[in-house]
Amino acid sequence: MKAIGYRAAGAADNLEIIEADRPELRPRDLLIEVRGVSVNPVDVKLRAAVQPEGGARILGFDAAGVVVEIGDEVTGYEVGDEVFYAGDVTRAGTNAALHAVDERIVGRKPASLDFAEASGLPLTTITAWEMLFESFRLTEGGGTGQTLLVIGGAGGVGSILIQLAKALTGLTVIATASRPETQDWVRKMGADHVVDHRGDLAAQVAELGLTPGYVAALTATDQHWPAIIDLIAPRGQIALIDDPETLDIKPAKPKALSIHWEFMFTRSMFGTEDIGAQRELLNRVSEMIDAGKLRSTVTERVGRLSVEALRAAHLRQESGRVIGKQVLDGF
Repeated sequence: MKAIGYRAAGAADNLEIIEADRPELRPRDLLIEVRGVSVNPVDVKLRAAVQPEGGARILGFDAAGVVVEIGDEVTGYEVGDEVFYAGDVTRAGTNAALHAVDERIVGRKPASLDFAEASGLPLTTITAWEMLFESFRLTEGGGTGQTLLVIGGAGGVGSILIQLAKALTGLTVIATASRPETQDWVRKMGADHVVDHRGDLAAQVAELGLTPGYVAALTATDQHWPAIIDLIAPRGQIALIDDPETLDIKPAKPKALSIHWEFMFTRSMFGTEDIGAQRELLNRVSEMIDAGKLRSTVTERVGRLSVEALRAAHLRQESGRVIGKQVLDGF
């Protein structure tokens, strides 16, 4: 089976074509013919720093495709179904012709999107949904009169988080963006206000006359930490997804702040009892996309999956200048 992987941690040049075994299915698995994939920061982080064990590692944590085989205990899908999903970080990735995935983390592909565009949604959507409704414990329709600050609003997670917050809650959304094009983008996604995270973040938020009760720290959390502590409301909620080397949480005590680490792979890594919640939320979002209530966050179609195209997408991701999501068609 054709795939792209790496044998040694390091630069994007280490990505190479490999011949992999056809995936073996577990009882709840679907075998997917991969027709679209996207690139996420986790791909770059793993390729750069994590040495594969026992041969090449296949990356890729988003895909859309067609079910070609099902495991013995599968009940929710049939051969021929079109699906989209973010995979499992403990298993081989989606940069391959065929991919095995647990049906409980798979949703039905939005009919209004092609495979590549659909592949740009799952990982970021699951992350954003879990932040809103599990980390922050918001309910649909809730949040009226309260404010959410999204730091790094133009990235993949920020782009869909803004939309979900505006479509499903009553929150006022402030998004941070530093370039004219990213500021335009977050407004397009639905942000009510935009501030520049390269400036005095706390002062800019104060000028809006708003005190966020929720902060989604999506990038450079350690750099923005003092400002977050300053601007957030007492008993506020902070959720982060990046990996600061250190984070001093003691300053959060006077305001009795709650701090959450969101990691969308937790359910699949540990086989949690509620693992099927990811299928449910993906199906819900698929319906919202088809109803025009949410929009695609894809801004770059890199081309068909190849070593050259995937290397280029990794380099672009490393540059920190990606707006929304990059996607590729399958082999």
